[in-house]
Amino acid sequence: MLQIVSGILQPTWGRVVTQGRIAALLELGAGFNPDFTGRENVFLNGEILGLSRPEISRSMPSIETFAGIGDFIDRPVKEYSNGMYVRLAFSTAIHVDPDILIVDEALAVGDAVFANRCIRKFEELRHRKTTVLFVSHDLGLVKQLARRAILLINGQIAAEGDSNAVINRYVGFVLERQRSDLATANKASVLTPSFHHGDGRNTILGAQVLRTDDQPACSIAEGEIVTVRVHSVFNGPCKSPMAGILIRSRIGMEVYGTNTQLEDVELGNCETGEELTVDFRFACWLTPGEYTLTVATQNADGTSLDWLDDALAFEVVSGKPRAGVVDLRAKVAWRKRRGDT
Repeated sequence: MLQIVSGILQPTWGRVVTQGRIAALLELGAGFNPDFTGRENVFLNGEILGLSRPEISRSMPSIETFAGIGDFIDRPVKEYSNGMYVRLAFSTAIHVDPDILIVDEALAVGDAVFANRCIRKFEELRHRKTTVLFVSHDLGLVKQLARRAILLINGQIAAEGDSNAVINRYVGFVLERQRSDLATANKASVLTPSFHHGDGRNTILGAQVLRTDDQPACSIAEGEIVTVRVHSVFNGPCKSPMAGILIRSRIGMEVYGTNTQLEDVELGNCETGEELTVDFRFACWLTPGEYTLTVATQNADGTSLDWLDDALAFEVVSGKPRAGVVDLRAKVAWRKRRGDT
């Protein structure tokens, strides 16, 4: 859609009406010649957008300062990192005085200083009545930059209007779909691990996250008592096996893990055909967010009988925002003292 609005593609039907000069940031450094220097590419892109060389020369100091890539401005762009590419491309696009600026997740690359500089520039363009078409999954940025928003689902407009209202609709849609998917997976105990290995002497038949009423849970309230149940069957005799769990954050960081050996629980010897159910019960003081559960059975020496990475997903919800991945339940005390006592 953005390519059609930019004039790169022609629609098969319908039409897009625009008025004024359009600058688009759809791909990192799109239109840059890799063998040209950054400075040469600025002139090239400026001329493509309809600026004269004197106009580009007047803007060049501002472009260099905003991009902040130093002496690399005179090096071939094929030597640039992705971050340098997007900084120079963004700086060029916003300094050609566009009437319409189209941006697709351009702030995903770059450090915090550059991102803040871009945000301030967006706000400046908005005050100058420049139309900014900004596509992003960063809800905070959409809320900060946009007065109006559109939610697209399967190519159709599902919501349109005030950005806060549209964002709330989007969050509700995502949570509803996620809870439905998780509920189905947990209820059926369907395991879809990202990685599966082991020596085959044990097979994990099911894993569930359960509430205190023994019902499967896909969403857990912060602090709620939960049970992780791991059910398996032995395909051969095994001496002193152990079972374990591992919780990871959405980005794969290991948050908490334990096993029966670490908890000083002896499972004894198991025979062929014997089924084993192990429950891990704890208060879930993880901060709100999405997590995955890895489950495993192991030999006494730590080698895997059956290991299922990221077998299930679940969500922790809370009415209070938290930072990090764990709520340490800090107690706050304070005191005041007059300066003259």
